[in-house]
Amino acid sequence: MALFVHKYGGTSMGSTERIKNVALRVAKWHDAGHQIVVVPSAMSGETNRLLGLAREIMPQPDQRELDMLAATGEQTSVALLAIALHAVGKEAVSYAGWQVPILTDSAFGKARIQSIDDVKVRKDLDAGKIVIITGFQGMDEDGNITTLGRGGSDTSAVAVAAAMGAAECLIYTDVDGVYTTDPRVVSDARRLKTVTFEEMLEMASLGSKVLQIRSVEFAGNYKMPTRVLSSLTDPLMPLEVETVSGTLISFEKESSMEQATITGIAFSRDEAKITILGVPDRPGIAYQILGPVADANIEVDMIIQNQSVDGKTDFTFTVSRADYLKSSQVLEASVKSHIGAGSIAGDTKVSKVSVVGVGMRSHVGIASQMFRTLSEEGINIQMISTSEIKISVLIDEKYMELAVRSLHKAFGLEND
Repeated sequence: MALFVHKYGGTSMGSTERIKNVALRVAKWHDAGHQIVVVPSAMSGETNRLLGLAREIMPQPDQRELDMLAATGEQTSVALLAIALHAVGKEAVSYAGWQVPILTDSAFGKARIQSIDDVKVRKDLDAGKIVIITGFQGMDEDGNITTLGRGGSDTSAVAVAAAMGAAECLIYTDVDGVYTTDPRVVSDARRLKTVTFEEMLEMASLGSKVLQIRSVEFAGNYKMPTRVLSSLTDPLMPLEVETVSGTLISFEKESSMEQATITGIAFSRDEAKITILGVPDRPGIAYQILGPVADANIEVDMIIQNQSVDGKTDFTFTVSRADYLKSSQVLEASVKSHIGAGSIAGDTKVSKVSVVGVGMRSHVGIASQMFRTLSEEGINIQMISTSEIKISVLIDEKYMELAVRSLHKAFGLEND
C-alpha cells in the first residue's frame, strides 16, 4: 500500500458530472489498497467569477479580502467531491487549507508555503478515509486565509505530497501530458514520456502552462516524482495502464530518461519590454533601476545593458505584460528623478521563444542552429538569454508561431 496525492484542475472539476468521474477514479485507486489525498482546484471559471464580483464593487479591492473571497471556490470543490465519494460508498473528509493547517507567509495573493502539519491527515488516512484538501490556499501566522497565486493548486498538491512522503504526485488536467511544444501551434508536437525537473522548470518558467512553476520547484527541491496525465479519460481504465500514462517528471540520471539534445520549444506571449535611455554608466546603476521594481513585487526576466558611450548607456529588461503599466509607473517616479536618465520606452508586442534540453550541456552548436533557423525565416532577435539547458530569444510577437514551428522542425522534435 502506497500514498498517492491526486490533483484535479478546474476543467476536471468543471461540472457535477465531471466531479462524479473524479470520485470514480479516486475510488478505484483506493480500492487497489492505496492511501489517497486529493487536492482539487475550484470549478472552471469560478475564481474569475468571484474576483469579477469584487471588482464590480471596487476596481482595486483589498488583497486580504480578495483572498478570503477567492478561497471559497476551492472549498466548494472539496465539499462536492467528498459528497460524490460518499455517493459511491467511500469514507471521505474535506478540509480547507487552514484546517490542516497549511502555514504560509502573509503575502496575500502570492503567499508561499512555510510548513504543513500532516498529523490530522495521517490519522484520517490510517482510519481508511480519503482526505480532500483545498488547493491554492493556506493560513498565515495571524490566522488570515491566504492564496498562493494563479495555478497555486499545483503547488499545494506537490507540497502536500512532499510533506507526507508520497510515492508520487499525479496532476490530472485536460491534457494528456507534457509535449515538445503546444500542439495547438505545432500539430505534430509529440508527448514526452519523461522529462527532467530541470527541463520542466525551464519550460514552466518560459511559458508552458501545463504546470505552475512553483509546483515544479517544490517537486525538484524535494525530489517528488510528479506525473501529468489526463482526467478526461475513462475513470475506470485499468490501474496498470493509468500508472504509466502521461508524462513523468523525474530525475535526469534515471535510465528510462529520454536523451534527446533538445526536449522542447517553450514560448510566452505574456511579455513586455522596457528600455531606459541615457542611463549614467556608474556602479550600482542596475540596482537603482531594478530595486524599486522588485520592491513593487514585479518579477524581471531578461536583462541587457548596452555598451557605454560618453558615460551613458541604455538598459533594457522584460516583465510580464500584466506588470508593464505598473513597472512604467514605478520607473517614472524613480528613474528620472533619482538617476538622471533620459526617456523610458516600452513595447508590449513582443514574445519569448526558447529551446530547452539537458542535452545542451554536452552538445555544441545549438545556439547557432537556433539563430540560423530564425534568420532563414527573416525573424529579428531583440534580446537573448541563456542557461545550461535553455536559450531564449525575444522577438516580435507576430513571428512567434512561425518561430516555434520552424525551431520544432529544425531540431526534429516531431520524431520519437
